[in-house]
Amino acid sequence: MNDVVDSRVGLPEVAAIDSLARERLQAMLAAGEEILECYRVLTKAGLNIVGELLKGQGTFYEYDHYPKGDIYDEEFSSQYYYHAHREQQGEHGHFHTFLRAGAIAEGVQPVPYDGDEPWPRGDEALSHLICISMDARGFPIGLFATNRWVTAEAWYRADDVIDMVDRFRIDHANPSWPTNRWITAMMRLFRPQIAALLIHRDAVVEAWARDHPGVDVFEDRDLEVTGWLDISVDDQLAAVRAAIA
Repeated sequence: MNDVVDSRVGLPEVAAIDSLARERLQAMLAAGEEILECYRVLTKAGLNIVGELLKGQGTFYEYDHYPKGDIYDEEFSSQYYYHAHREQQGEHGHFHTFLRAGAIAEGVQPVPYDGDEPWPRGDEALSHLICISMDARGFPIGLFATNRWVTAEAWYRADDVIDMVDRFRIDHANPSWPTNRWITAMMRLFRPQIAALLIHRDAVVEAWARDHPGVDVFEDRDLEVTGWLDISVDDQLAAVRAAIA
């Protein structure tokens, strides 16, 4: 796995659940309960989150996007797809999530860039948010952030991307209502971890640029994954409930 990071940056520091504002905790609780409800209705029919996206898609090929053409919500300018290509132990594949320009706050711009690689601009200046790693049973096992070249995005500051996470929403039933509700809720339940990974991402990229002068850090194939955190829906939800009690 090509996921070298600068060890001097350290691991992502996640805000303690019991330090969060009650309003945030309530939103996380609602999201966790939404996730469990999605699991309930899918499991009852012998289905799972990932399987919903692969139905009718033919042979599962590495690097291909599933479902074909990606999933968009035009109202909320949100997008995701699922695919596989990394050799992460225990991973079947992962989701990439994005917010498109239509939902990005007015005045927010990509960071300055003087390299040679063309970045998407204007209405196409989308931002990658976070990746959700899934096991073979269709359950989430981790979150990770990536370098710019991985998704050919426009690169925004971590603080701006954290705001975008709150705007992500897939509010329709194609190809699966439970899966779309689930991925929206995942962004809410694990917002502290996502925020930590994004802040850590910027620190890793900054350190990498310092240590590799003359190299376009955003296009350096030696820097792919900037940080990873294991996750558990049950553990996160238990921590939220304990903090609210």
